[in-house]
Amino acid sequence: MDRVILALICSAYAEDIQNGELRQYLSFHPRIAPVKVAILPLVKNKEPLVEAARDLFAKLQRRWNVMYDQTGAIGRRYRRADEVGVPYCITVDFDTIEKDRAVTIRDRDSTEQVRIPIDEVVSYLSKKIDGY
Repeated sequence: MDRVILALICSAYAEDIQNGELRQYLSFHPRIAPVKVAILPLVKNKEPLVEAARDLFAKLQRRWNVMYDQTGAIGRRYRRADEVGVPYCITVDFDTIEKDRAVTIRDRDSTEQVRIPIDEVVSYLSKKIDGY
């Protein structure tokens, strides 16, 4: 079993250059990634923002193994999630609570970001993670 896990980790290890910096990450397929999604409120000292992030965390936690991180700058939190192989990061920002009730979902491998209404997050992630 040790060799199988080591082989998975070695095959998932990847590097690229983002914004002139070397980025090292584990590129697990979303189906086998231990943690599927990271929930990241933009700031930790605005209660409505944190509450919306915690609500989304509780909703997604019923279906997948997810993590919640509110410590440090958003870029560093993205990097931490990338390093442990989390395929998707969801950022809850001020527009989420003040304007459009949508969140930003960032793909680990391409680093592309899309804006999705909160009500559609589960179906979007189901297609990406589970394939349906």
